[in-house]
Amino acid sequence: MPQIEHLFDGWSETLIWSCLQGYMGHAYADNSENPVSAQIIIGDFCFFAGVPNTELTANIPCDHLSDSILMIPESDGWSRMIEEIYPFNSKKTLRYAIKKETDAFDREKLHSYIQGLSSEYTLKMMDEALYELAKSEDWSCDLCSQFPSYKDYQAHGIGVMALFNGLPVSGASSYTVYDQGIEIEIDTRTDFRRKGLALACGAKLILECLDRNLYPSWDAIDLRSVSLAEKLGYHLDKEYITYIVSTDNNYNRSRE
Repeated sequence: MPQIEHLFDGWSETLIWSCLQGYMGHAYADNSENPVSAQIIIGDFCFFAGVPNTELTANIPCDHLSDSILMIPESDGWSRMIEEIYPFNSKKTLRYAIKKETDAFDREKLHSYIQGLSSEYTLKMMDEALYELAKSEDWSCDLCSQFPSYKDYQAHGIGVMALFNGLPVSGASSYTVYDQGIEIEIDTRTDFRRKGLALACGAKLILECLDRNLYPSWDAIDLRSVSLAEKLGYHLDKEYITYIVSTDNNYNRSRE
């Protein structure tokens, strides 16, 4: 990690920090002594930095189980290389970076979102039973997918779930963690959307993070996610290019 850290200077991306700080994810480089190219893979995300490198661009480890991977290039050179190596199974799209502002949150407003939740729902902090339930459902598995066990989640993660008749239907949790905070993941069961559950869960998680001196970082997949973030107090920073690369029938996977 120390050899590639300088290649990611200037990236305000907590997933990268999480890997460099040794919490989760994997890093690769063109060589171990004096690398000029590097790749970080954490969850469904892949980041490239330094001099564009064909071997690293083609590296999708065999233990990557998802049917796609999100590749974020540092430069136009990396973008061109992604397009050349994955001409038929990549889609160029945009994600939205959110500013990291420690003083952006209005606690009173966040509490109002929680209090405004319908009485038929209850919010509960993630415990072992909820962790196991979240991991077992497709809609909620990413709430704790980067933690191999509840013991690991209990030591480093934090989350809250909205329950309906005792069963989780929405949640906000740490997708990843780093020294100073977490990266937020919010998911809601399809049939329970547009009921204020994501807003309430997000508000509760942010307040819990603030109480623990953790920063609740946010990165938006689309403009709806940006809108939710802004209701919670965040501000849009910039859009950035991301490639959704399908891993189905991908013959460029690493065999190591």
